[in-house]
Amino acid sequence: MAVDRRASWLKGVLDLLVLSCLTDGESYGYEIAKRLDDAGLGRVKGGTLYPVLNRLEEADLVEAEFRATERGPGRRYYGLTAEGRRTLTEQGDAWLGFHRTVTEMLDKGEAHA
Repeated sequence: MAVDRRASWLKGVLDLLVLSCLTDGESYGYEIAKRLDDAGLGRVKGGTLYPVLNRLEEADLVEAEFRATERGPGRRYYGLTAEGRRTLTEQGDAWLGFHRTVTEMLDKGEAHA
């Protein structure tokens, strides 16, 4: 029986994906989770997403601001810092290199199967 490893793969790259979601401007948790889901990565629950956002804020990769709304509860908006943009570029390049290596190895394995 094959094990579905997608959740562990997502966990390993979620910080990078959250940073990527903020490249077009500020956003809040629900919108970030919706973007990830719409991209085909599945539903990321708040219990997973908000610790990531907190960790990114503590590392000065994102900055957060609470904003009141006219109706309903206020929202905490997140935006990339300059360090967050640098990290996204550096780690994004590293991830793409890793992806290429994995793809090459899988292609070789399929050729031998």
